[in-house]
Amino acid sequence: MNRLIHRRALGVVLAVAVLGGCSSGDGAEAPTEGEPAVQDALTGDSAQSIPVLRPEVLAEVPHDPSAFTQGLELHEGTLYEGTGLEGESQLRVLDPETGEVLRAEPLPGELFGEGIAVAGDRIWQLTWQDGVVLEWDRATLTLRQQLPLDGEGWGLCSDGTRLVRSDGTDRLRFHDPVTFAETGSVPVTIDGKPVTELNELECVDGQVWANVWPSDVLVRIDPASGRVTAAVDAAGLLDPEQRANADAVLNGIAALGNDEYLLSGKLWPVSFRVRFVEE
Repeated sequence: MNRLIHRRALGVVLAVAVLGGCSSGDGAEAPTEGEPAVQDALTGDSAQSIPVLRPEVLAEVPHDPSAFTQGLELHEGTLYEGTGLEGESQLRVLDPETGEVLRAEPLPGELFGEGIAVAGDRIWQLTWQDGVVLEWDRATLTLRQQLPLDGEGWGLCSDGTRLVRSDGTDRLRFHDPVTFAETGSVPVTIDGKPVTELNELECVDGQVWANVWPSDVLVRIDPASGRVTAAVDAAGLLDPEQRANADAVLNGIAALGNDEYLLSGKLWPVSFRVRFVEE
């Protein structure tokens, strides 16, 4: 595909999925077309400063097709997954090589689980609209406590010194990794225009990768400035015939080291080990 056409195509996806009017992170409502700010940023003069990448598939890993994946993180050789849906949400331990579920702990009651992040001896797990965040003991996978959460919970990651949270708005919010107290925030932009619908997060080498709900697009964000520094078009990664329904969207990114990542999605029967390369 011609590079300019490819940028235009990706820009259209972002303009619709990123700046649309939908505000429900896991609902069925489709986004409406918003301002073409992201499209302009990717096709105008400033587009040359934003690399457009694609995922090069290195391997496929089986994935539980019943898992409504909300968070994915590899830590010290163990793959952790947070899943959602009311009454079905879990915190899981997976075999990173086979995708086998080694352990699964349910969330209390009807809580709707969202993103997860490992921080020392604890795992934090967001809930979507329940107003609480869960603290788990990483060694035993037992629930330590529930703390109040202001606003919605979408994605979560740890950069080693703080937690980074998305909430469906155009902001990344920073939290203390021990108390979960909010310590600041930054607006996310492309060419000065807001980028919303940021979902599952992965902190890597001082940058934050974010799935853009409900699209097949990921963006890389500089958390110091909030600027998007790259975009990944993962359209076609999953065979359309393998998508269970409209909710089965890309959502799950785990850094594996050596510039490799594991990408998965809600209700996906397979995950993909990939490397991001320029078109």
